[in-house]
Amino acid sequence: MIKANKLTMHYGPVVALRDVSFEVNRGEIVGLLGPNGAGKSTAMKILTTYLHPTSGTAQVGGIDVLDNPLGVRRIIGYLPEILPLYMDMEVRTYLDFVGRARGLSGGKLKQRVEVVLDECGLRPMYRKIIRELSKGYKQRTGLAQALIHDPDIIVLDEPTSGLDPHQIVEIRQLIRKLAATKTVILSTHILQEVEAMADRIVIINRGRTVGDGTIEELRARARDFDRTAISLQGDRAEIERMLSGMDGVRKVHYEGEVDGCCSFTVYSRIGSEIWRELNKLAHSKNWAVRELAVKPLTLEETFLTLTEPAKKRDEKEGAAA
Repeated sequence: MIKANKLTMHYGPVVALRDVSFEVNRGEIVGLLGPNGAGKSTAMKILTTYLHPTSGTAQVGGIDVLDNPLGVRRIIGYLPEILPLYMDMEVRTYLDFVGRARGLSGGKLKQRVEVVLDECGLRPMYRKIIRELSKGYKQRTGLAQALIHDPDIIVLDEPTSGLDPHQIVEIRQLIRKLAATKTVILSTHILQEVEAMADRIVIINRGRTVGDGTIEELRARARDFDRTAISLQGDRAEIERMLSGMDGVRKVHYEGEVDGCCSFTVYSRIGSEIWRELNKLAHSKNWAVRELAVKPLTLEETFLTLTEPAKKRDEKEGAAA
């Protein structure tokens, strides 16, 4: 449904995107993840035809964003980071206005207004002036305008920005519901958001694509070791010595003591399944095991690992210049 091909964008001497390529398949929720200033919003604006790239191109729903920008706009719903709201309008009047701008009229317009009021939980607020709404309801109104014409593709730029935890959960649930029938691409710099909503993640850092895949695929690419957490009763020095001497173990890190149990993280060769040998060792030494679990990389650790090479490369380029 969406295909970006070597998108590059220059703002004068500043390079916002450098040969960024990715795809979003029908029915997927794909998260564009990256720190502030990474190039996520620039990529969004190119996909929604707000910006013309310096080079590269993209197709949305099979339509080229450069050859037929109006055709792209007809088939997408777009929620930009800065909400496109007219603050002095009532919610219902605003949605009616947006629907008419999208070419809806008569019974079809009335039907779509009713649908988005219910889908976005806006019915209690439909007679309210937008300026009087809470941040969460303004965000819902922004989503409603993106959905008014029932697009197959939804583009969301920082959809939970500035919301409190309750509002974030509500917007997450709404996006997951929409994904049952639509293709969704969303950008955020909040790791927890993509972990909670996205089927697949594209990581952009300093204008480059540094990761593309499911969370598990990105974790597998980023990890250097398998990590296993073990907590058990026994003499710390003896336990640490025995764990460090095991075949395949690269490093043992003492995490502390809780309720008389010593906790360690064991770093081992990838694929070694060291937990089996840890369990055998503990039983042979009569160490009471409180915890034994494989520790996958967190999304934060994965993100930091994948973005570090790009950071170092930029520093080298800067030094060379």
